[in-house]
Amino acid sequence: QVQLVESGGGLVQAGGSLRLSCAAEGRSISTLSMGWFRQAPGQEREFVAAISWSGGNTYYDDFVKGRFIISRDNAKKMMYLQMNSLTPEDTGLYYCAADTGLYVSTRLHDYDYWGQGTQVTVSS
Repeated sequence: QVQLVESGGGLVQAGGSLRLSCAAEGRSISTLSMGWFRQAPGQEREFVAAISWSGGNTYYDDFVKGRFIISRDNAKKMMYLQMNSLTPEDTGLYYCAADTGLYVSTRLHDYDYWGQGTQVTVSS
């Protein structure tokens, strides 16, 4: 079992930056792919970024590519999302997730463990 706890959300002006963190408790995450998803009010949860177990492969949705950077530190059981050039469209509840599958997935339903989310609000 893995428990995931997100932190680092908050209110920021458009153009600003935030760094989200995801702390894992329980088993090691070194064999798990991990990802970030977000959910805006009234919208479905959507993929943001994912990272392979080694950190060697990363994937981004087109709307964040070039602005967000996903990373991880397996020794510390942590994952991060550096978010730059934020826009109001980035507002939402950001979730950390872990996947026990063999391959990195961008699909919501492939992920086995989820955190409770951290709120990001970007003002215009």
